[in-house]
Amino acid sequence: MEEVNFDQTNFIINAEALDALKKLPDELVQTVITSPPYYDQRDYCANQQIGNEESPEKYINRLVEVFDEVKRVLKEDGTLWLNLGDKYINGNLAGLPWKLALSLKERGWILRSDIIWYKPNAMPSSVKNRPTTDHEYIFLFAKSSKYYYDADAIREPHVTFSDNSKMKGGRNHLGKAGGTPEEGKNAGNSNLHKGRWDQAFHPKGRNKRTVWQVPLSKFRDAHFAVFPEKLVEPCILAGSPESGIVLDPFFGSGTVGLVANKKGRNFIGIEINDNYCEIASKRIFNT
Repeated sequence: MEEVNFDQTNFIINAEALDALKKLPDELVQTVITSPPYYDQRDYCANQQIGNEESPEKYINRLVEVFDEVKRVLKEDGTLWLNLGDKYINGNLAGLPWKLALSLKERGWILRSDIIWYKPNAMPSSVKNRPTTDHEYIFLFAKSSKYYYDADAIREPHVTFSDNSKMKGGRNHLGKAGGTPEEGKNAGNSNLHKGRWDQAFHPKGRNKRTVWQVPLSKFRDAHFAVFPEKLVEPCILAGSPESGIVLDPFFGSGTVGLVANKKGRNFIGIEINDNYCEIASKRIFNT
């Protein structure tokens, strides 16, 4: 690994994740967004690669080592957004995402949310004895109880008074005197007087929900599915302010760095495969 000037950011380190992380300063980055190699799925043609361990247990242990170092380089108010797919082993679902999540909790991480990444264009499956899998997990971890999270940056459109409302008679109540519940949990809320439900809702939209519908993405120079930009975007916007540093220790084709640049953030990418580093560099810097 070459020496890196940490006074500047927006760079890619071609090295094994744990080795590179050990050379980063404490509390350097604001948020970490990453998708480690899945277990027993792909050969990255690199020594020390993660994902080809002898057992799922050894795989989880190696990832825990990596995220111990991630925690050290993360600011005290930083967050980790972790995506991981699961694996069937001898017909039995291994539960690897949750095994890793629970292991990280034991190491002091605070698990704040489990997010479902729903993939509407998931690959079809020929299985006949179980449902076809069309989701993965994204876990939101915090280093401490007081962490940076910009909820307003990722709010969703309100549904209650839209055509998609599932509330019985919902849209007919809007703006009508007596059309809102003046008792119960909303009792005393002046915004609800005279049926003004619209004033009781945040003007920027409702709080982000935990099911994210994002299609799988491809990049022409990579012979594998890449991290979708729309999946990374809310993590970056909620997890870091403008000019904040975003880290991905399993950089791959560089989607995290690409989106970070588009959104006015800085990035550090770590990638073990030199070919992927070249792909990411061309994609981000057009070099």
